[in-house]
Amino acid sequence: MAQSNIYIQSRKHSAGRLPSSAGLLACATVLAGATLALPAQAQSAETTLKEVKVEGNADTGYTPGQLSSPKFTQPLVNTTQTVNIIKEQLLQEQGATTLTEALRNVPGAGTFYAGENGNTSTGDAVYMRGFDSSSSIYVDGVRDIGSISRDMFNIDQVEVTKGPAGTDYGRSAPTGAINLVSKQANLNNSFGGSLGLGSASYKRASIDLNRVINAETGTAVRLNAMAQDANVAGRNGIENNRWGIAPSFAFGLNSPTRVFVNLLHIKQSNVPDGGVLTMGLPGYTSPDPAKRGYLSGAARVNSKNFYGTASDHDDVTATMATLKVEHDFSATTKLRNTTRWGETKQDYLLTAFMAGSTQLITPNANDPSTWTMSRNINTKDQVNRILTNQTNLSTSLVAGSVQHDLSLGLELTREEQTNYGLATKGTVPAVSVYNPDSSILLPDYQRNGADSKGKTDTVALYAFDTLKFNDQWQANLGLRLDRYKTSYNAMAACTATSTTQPCGSNPVGTVVPTTSDGLSKSGTLLSWKAGVLYKPAPNGSVYLNYALSQQPPGGSNFALSAAVNNAANPNMDPQKAKTLELGSKWELAEKNLMLSGALFRTEVTNEIVTNSDGTVGQTGKKIVQGLELGVIGQINKAWGVSAGYTVQNTKVDTGALVAADASNGLTYTPKNAFSLWSTYQLPFGLTIGGGARYAGGLKRGTDGAVGTPNHTDSYWVFDAMASYRVNKNLDIQLNVFNLFDKDYVAAINKSGYRYFPGIARSARLTANFKF
Repeated sequence: MAQSNIYIQSRKHSAGRLPSSAGLLACATVLAGATLALPAQAQSAETTLKEVKVEGNADTGYTPGQLSSPKFTQPLVNTTQTVNIIKEQLLQEQGATTLTEALRNVPGAGTFYAGENGNTSTGDAVYMRGFDSSSSIYVDGVRDIGSISRDMFNIDQVEVTKGPAGTDYGRSAPTGAINLVSKQANLNNSFGGSLGLGSASYKRASIDLNRVINAETGTAVRLNAMAQDANVAGRNGIENNRWGIAPSFAFGLNSPTRVFVNLLHIKQSNVPDGGVLTMGLPGYTSPDPAKRGYLSGAARVNSKNFYGTASDHDDVTATMATLKVEHDFSATTKLRNTTRWGETKQDYLLTAFMAGSTQLITPNANDPSTWTMSRNINTKDQVNRILTNQTNLSTSLVAGSVQHDLSLGLELTREEQTNYGLATKGTVPAVSVYNPDSSILLPDYQRNGADSKGKTDTVALYAFDTLKFNDQWQANLGLRLDRYKTSYNAMAACTATSTTQPCGSNPVGTVVPTTSDGLSKSGTLLSWKAGVLYKPAPNGSVYLNYALSQQPPGGSNFALSAAVNNAANPNMDPQKAKTLELGSKWELAEKNLMLSGALFRTEVTNEIVTNSDGTVGQTGKKIVQGLELGVIGQINKAWGVSAGYTVQNTKVDTGALVAADASNGLTYTPKNAFSLWSTYQLPFGLTIGGGARYAGGLKRGTDGAVGTPNHTDSYWVFDAMASYRVNKNLDIQLNVFNLFDKDYVAAINKSGYRYFPGIARSARLTANFKF
């Protein structure tokens, strides 16, 4: 097969390579050494700090947490919503370094969808309770847009709220939101970090330094930094490399007015995973009926296979600057203001195999070594930016016999997404099904001016009130009003064979507006929630909650469409999600252990439906209902546990079916899911722990593909951990992932041609130090 077009050097990681493994460890050493230069003033501050006596139980990382947002005014036991809080200590024990890994603690949430149209799902492509929640990820209450795998090195805790989050955050996914809480400078001198080595050439170093600059003025600085160089266990060619730095400055920490300045810069230089052919998996026959006789019994493809090229890359740079000001008017009244600018840039190229009936080539039925697949070049050059200012006032007051805990706010936000059009050169040779060659370099590419840009401006007002009538009864109310405007412009490059682009008299190669040029959508969204809570005992609650949130056209990706059957058409109404939840929460073991359970039902309406006469309407409705149970905390001083179970029944109530198996269930949503992690501290410095994860089978989507698996099988995965405290400053931790080397499908694409294998058995050894 001719390969004459493959001639130009790869752009892979062209934006600056990550440090080598030796350099990575040296980087951590240099950063650690730099801490010794700071204590000139910090040392004096350390000697003048007043003695503070702290009473109560130490936070082990399992004790139930509290939501960081001032919009949630009550303790977790009195919050009328299902909430999962994952603390830093738990992440460290599990060896979880990304948001996707952290969400192993949340049953039924995960990256189950492998992407479509040849593209792979990159970053944190999270599905939760039946719907894509990737556009509902927040950092410190501010939407974090862009495709990035979020690292946990600068995160104190991860907060997952289930059910519509429109009242809390504005437009959002129908079934929940994920908020990451950043680390802040504080008035405790400390220095910690970790050095780790593991399977698949895993190398990682991190530091966390906090220094008091001036105790009298409450000035402190904190520095978190991380570098990682790693492949993926059980996969060839895939890389997850990144480094990041996050300084935080604080002023007036011991005064009524406090100022925080947080900076974050992360650079990722990855090789994306295009997935593995599903040939040989249960349910695979052949997309081509003429070849079904021998392809249906073909051997399974090696799950390690990498079908990309040496040019494949996913380079992401994220920068964030945050200014936060807090002022206490009194012990019960506080004003907060947050200003943030953030930018995420992604330069992505994936050489994806195509395995449809005309793309899977088998010249010799009896010789699998001759079987090949065609490949396409998929690129993305995308920039996301956000600028926001958020003001919140929280206070408590008594009106008559009712106590009110109020949270009021104003938010001004501009979000932008620009996709730059790219022109690629040459063609990609076909790839062997069983023995792919990944050494090929692809032609370079450049921007061609066929760009698209979406922008959403939002002004929002909200109010939350918790009304405490007596020791037993409370009501929780929330209301949010969003005034938004989304605009979208697109350009296209004319080609010699163009039939749909409005080239007119424009010469080939010029860039002209497309039919999507100048689309806009504006409106007002009203979201609300109302809950009533009864406390049969001081340590328990029973509650009923109802909430409504909305997602307008273009609300998740800033792209509007002129297609009449597209939910992003400006003429469409916002999608609405209504959730009813009945639950109970109980604090046990002196508030060190929390049990929770909830029945929930979510109805998503205004879904697009094409009627039998060809007309399009918004009469579609999808339903997710089920049960979620949870336990987190300390059973005793030595034994900690975090566990959850959910059962989800889903269906398309009205409208076209979305699952490939022709059932009315929703896709990428396990019916049953379970997560458990537990550790036990032995008296001689040894801690042992482990976990189990279960995910039920997934239904894949449908796009007319035939002969491919229409679902994935359920699976159990077990992990283990052992940690030994060498002294008060150092402990050595061993993690073993997928202890029994379970071979399973973690995600599948819509057509069923591609899947992502679960991570193979692997181990990491980490030295954690703290001073």
